[in-house]
Order: sequence, then C-alpha cells, then structure tokens
Amino acid sequence: MDHKNSQSASYAAAGVDITAGYRAVELMKKHVARTRNEGCLDDVGGFGGCFGLPIAGMEEPVLVSGTDGCGTKVKLAILMDKHDTIGIDAVAMCVNDIICVGAKPLFFLDYIACGKNYPEKIAQIVAGVAEGCVQSGAALIGGETAEHPGLMPAEDYDLAGFAVGIVDKKKIIDNTKMCAGDVVIALASTGIHSNGFSLCRKVFDIDNNNPELYIPREELSGKTIAEALLTPTKIYVKSILALLEKVDVKGISHITGGGFYENIPRSIPDGLCAKIDKSAVKVLPIFDLIASWGNIPERDMFNTYNMGVGMSVVVPAAQMQEALDILTAHGETAYVIGSIAEGEEKVILE
Repeated sequence: MDHKNSQSASYAAAGVDITAGYRAVELMKKHVARTRNEGCLDDVGGFGGCFGLPIAGMEEPVLVSGTDGCGTKVKLAILMDKHDTIGIDAVAMCVNDIICVGAKPLFFLDYIACGKNYPEKIAQIVAGVAEGCVQSGAALIGGETAEHPGLMPAEDYDLAGFAVGIVDKKKIIDNTKMCAGDVVIALASTGIHSNGFSLCRKVFDIDNNNPELYIPREELSGKTIAEALLTPTKIYVKSILALLEKVDVKGISHITGGGFYENIPRSIPDGLCAKIDKSAVKVLPIFDLIASWGNIPERDMFNTYNMGVGMSVVVPAAQMQEALDILTAHGETAYVIGSIAEGEEKVILE
C-alpha cells in the first residue's frame, strides 16, 4: 500500500506520528510472513485478518480462544532494552491456555500500546510474537500498534494478544474421565515465564535498576538475574498435540499466576485431589534466589510461581511411560510429580 500521501503535521505535533506506524508495518512484514499457514487468506495491513477454518474430518468443530499479556515483565524488557523475546511470552500465555482444552492454535493477533512509536523497536517486539507463533504453529494474521502520548512515557509500551484454536467437540479435554490412581506429570518450565513479576520487581529492586541484576551468577549457570528473568515462556503446544494423538490425557493445567494452588485445581473434578510430592519438583535456581532474597515462605512461592513446572498433565497410570517417552521425544523435560486420589481439597502439596 502506498502511504506517501498520508501525513499529518498537526497529529505529529500532538505526539502521534502516523508515518512511523507505516514504517513499523513495513519492518514487521518479514516476521509476519514466517507464520503463514494453510489457513491464511490475505496479508497484514487490511482492516481484518481472514482465516479459513480447517474443519475436514471434524464432526463438531469448536473454536477455543484465549487472551493475555506479559504483565510487568515488560518493565524488565524496557530496562534491558531487549524487545525481541517478550512477544514469545505474549503468544505463549495464550496458546498454552487453549492447548489445555485440546485445541490446536490457528491464529494470533497482538496489540501493542506505546508512548511513542519507534518502528525498529516495534518490529523487534513483533519479531518475538512471530517466533512464538512459529513455535506454536499459529499464524499471525493481524494486530494493532497504538501510540498513546501523554498516557504513557515515550519509552514505555505494553503488549497483549489473543489466540484462536480449534478442536473436535468429542476431543475436548474436560476431566470427566479422571479417576483415582491417575498420574500427574510435570513439564519443566524455562523459568519465571510471565507471572509473579510484581513480586520479582520488589525482591530484586528492578524498578530502581539494581546493579545486582546484571552480575553473572554461578547458580544461574553464568547468567545474570535479569537474563534469567527475561527468559521467554516455554510453548508446549506441539508436544501436547503429539501426546494427545497417542495417550488418553485426562487433564492439563497451565501453571501461571497463582502457582500450583490455583492452577492445578482447574483441571481436577469435584471429589478428586491431586497429591503433589514437593520433593519431586525440580525447582529451578531462580526460584531459590527469589525465596532467599525476598524471605518468601515456601507456601507463597508455590502459590505465586510455577517453581519449574510450566504445565502439568494427568494420564492413566498404565500410559505413564508412553506419555513420558512422547514428551521427551518432543524436547520436554517430563517427570512424575504426583497422583490423583479421592478427596475434596483439589490439590495437596506434601
């Protein structure tokens, strides 16, 4: 599209440069192109993203949607002036939710609000979004970049988005088949992911750009605290889809804000309880640092963070080894952390 005749000096004087928006779109197109799949019908830049539904072979196709953002993790990305991974987090928070229902992600749209549109920075953010889409198999079919002078400082931005997936109704994971004796499998996280950053900011004094954030640490395998915190959220879509093809998965939980105590119960039906062996959880070093620096009680840690478990999956005991083998073959660190028993408490960590 030719934008050379579209410009407004008056709007620019008010703080919004529409030509920067056009430049940002041009810079992001190569990243968007990486995400195209068989459902895409047009290019980015129109008024709506069009997508053809792949419903062949489905008896009752059901669309599943999820929306989320990256929380105050964005603050750290701004401080570090590193913007090419935060988009992975935005995608991950959405697609990891809808895969819990058994839905294959189809497409994603993002929304970036910024104090000032710096085209190169916006393109970096979208590059991360595109990478997240590639990892999950979703197409990036559109989005919005909104310049908000006076509402946000020039260097600030926020990022959110939503994903839409599809699943045959008879294959929706609804936990009705779960029973005592089933096994709970953990899929390892890459770190903090995208939750609990308000507490991280307090513990590590991030808002004041604490110099300690940038010192390489042996317990973090030579990474700095800032690098460990900014590690992108793991996307589990492809490994879970592979698991669903072979194993009778009875429940999936995406471990986000609220940790074990809020998220695991969401996949457990009334009358059953997930008994989690805390000693089996492979806690990542970054969580030990948070707990020690902030003097955070263990209960609060497990009620705020994923503690090294980004997702939990419930499978029949008879299929436990097959599930572990499939997940491992698809690059996951997967291991057993508990079992399902009769009870009303939904989750017990012991």
